[in-house]
Amino acid sequence: MNDNLRTTAVEELIRLWALRMLVPLGGHCRFGEYEWTQCRHLVSLLDLPTFDPGDEKFKENLLRALRHRHSESEMSNAAREIPPTLRRNIEQLQDLVGLTEVDGRILEFAVLLHTSIELEQSANMLGELSTRMVPRILAVLLDRQEAAITDAFHDKANLARLGLLTLELGTDHLTTKLRFASRNFAVRLCSHLDDIVDLLRGRLTSASAPELILDDYRHVQDTLEVLRPYVRAALDERRRGVNILIYGPPGTGKSQLARVLARDQSVELLEVAIEGERDEAFEGEKRLTVLRLAQTLLGNRKALLLFEEASDVFSDFSVFNMGGTAQARKAWVNRLLENNSVPTLWLLNSVRGIDPAFLRRFDVVFELNVPPERQRQQLASRLGKGLLIAEAVQRIAAEEAVTPGIIARAAAVVRVAGECIPVERRSAAVEHLVENTLVSQGHVGLSAATGLPQHYDPRYVNVDVDLCAIADGIACTRSARLCLYGPPGTGKTAFGRWLSQHAGMPLIVKRASDLTSMFLGETEKNIARAFREAARDGALLLIDEVDSFLQDRRNAQRSWEVAQVNELLTQMEQFPGVFVASTNLMDGLDQAALRRFDLKLRFDYLHSEAAGDLFVRHCESLGFPAPGAEDLRRLASLRCLTPGDFAAVLRRARFHPVASPREFIAALEGECILKEQPKRPIGF
Repeated sequence: MNDNLRTTAVEELIRLWALRMLVPLGGHCRFGEYEWTQCRHLVSLLDLPTFDPGDEKFKENLLRALRHRHSESEMSNAAREIPPTLRRNIEQLQDLVGLTEVDGRILEFAVLLHTSIELEQSANMLGELSTRMVPRILAVLLDRQEAAITDAFHDKANLARLGLLTLELGTDHLTTKLRFASRNFAVRLCSHLDDIVDLLRGRLTSASAPELILDDYRHVQDTLEVLRPYVRAALDERRRGVNILIYGPPGTGKSQLARVLARDQSVELLEVAIEGERDEAFEGEKRLTVLRLAQTLLGNRKALLLFEEASDVFSDFSVFNMGGTAQARKAWVNRLLENNSVPTLWLLNSVRGIDPAFLRRFDVVFELNVPPERQRQQLASRLGKGLLIAEAVQRIAAEEAVTPGIIARAAAVVRVAGECIPVERRSAAVEHLVENTLVSQGHVGLSAATGLPQHYDPRYVNVDVDLCAIADGIACTRSARLCLYGPPGTGKTAFGRWLSQHAGMPLIVKRASDLTSMFLGETEKNIARAFREAARDGALLLIDEVDSFLQDRRNAQRSWEVAQVNELLTQMEQFPGVFVASTNLMDGLDQAALRRFDLKLRFDYLHSEAAGDLFVRHCESLGFPAPGAEDLRRLASLRCLTPGDFAAVLRRARFHPVASPREFIAALEGECILKEQPKRPIGF
């Protein structure tokens, strides 16, 4: 304890409690086993004479001296009191949360036990205690009825209910059995507090100002139109049990939205810390204890509370024979959700595994996903202002996996690096950081993302319909279901991208790897989510490798294979927008699925005329002379050439350049050799 708090009256009280632990409670039995240098503070406080541990009457003499000191202390008329600052803080707590007189005395003792080395040493001499023994010991120390002490530690009593002080289960020393809401709670109770909330300093922190603005969340505008006035009314009316659950992938701006809402309501946002000042992680139960106490301490003021990473509390890990904190203390958590006095925002990445009994207790539950492309452009422009060039903004915004968090962090890194990065390199540096983050998360990155191939023109595609006329019709109706099939590289995915641009619609591209999950039922949820996002954003939904989800159900060997097909068919039926599916493998697709497509278009190898035109255009862009007749005849002999082959050669040319039309054709021939050659038609 701080020396300036150790008045004579305080020392008299500590001496009395220490002697009660050593004499009537039997701690003297272990006192003689300690080296006196180990407990010199206690020996000094008790003013014990010097004994020879080797004397055969050592323990007898020690006990006689302790009994004498105990008798003197009990009969003394000297003033005994707790530190004045501690007394004022506990009185404030009693007024604020309705603590009983017994609650206050227990808190006083527990604080001094955790801050006085003499009391801690005395308590250690009691040995390890069971939970049942603690009320009996406190009754002796505090001159109170054991039944009153027991009632004070009941789960529904104030000490435990508010998280001020809990009696830990199991067997341990008294100091450990009496646990406060945080490590420094006892020390702070002994300190002058400008604000009673300072008791939770380190466990409850003021959230920083947001980097995003309300306009960045237009993709959840329908929800915000309800949420904002609801939170305002809850704050004005002091409504109890107000809880909002926001979930979604990391980096989508959940924490930022909480800060934006607090700023929108002109109130402070206090966050339950995830880790301590020493970087130690706080487990879910301890964080809930802090939250519960914060609800009490903040009950009379306008504020919002933020509980991030809530999955460590709510997720049910029963599949691994484990239980989350909320499952283990279900009734306790339910009461917390139903009776909290300060509106609380709970954030987590996924609601998978959360008991529906918890979910129904939240007033507002909504998913925050990656914003649509137009919003990503706005975000990239604003967060990357002064760094990103216009083309970089377009490239970053085109990748669906780019979250606000990724953009903000990359831009912040480059700004911190400052003048060490030349001005002309800063945009590329931001893109590089974004690219690395995307790749680390399992995405394709910006370089392999959305852009159309050079010289793309749907007239080059070998399909037996007029693609431009179809695109014009879709641009008018904005509703269609297309199945594009054919060999790899024939332009199926590129047509889907071009169609979105032609129709003026945002584009959402999902690959099989984006939708497939190892968890049962999760793939179906991902499929449903993709259609939901497309409907929300008015986007064209393009699913590559759709054969992964549409195999004929008659050949299914597992129930989940059927479930995936059923889910995709259901979503196709309900989806009002434009859905484009592409596949290289038409054989084996489910017949019911094929019936649900408005058009099934086969994309085939390039006709020789289209191949020649495309080749001429690429030669021009590379600065080559016009190809000769022999070059064009050689090109026409390639019977399995695709637009994808041209793209592959151009990519390779970045590090292995082609120097002439002849070398270009040779490279295209190399691409074709690796393919299965199409069968020649019968006849002459």
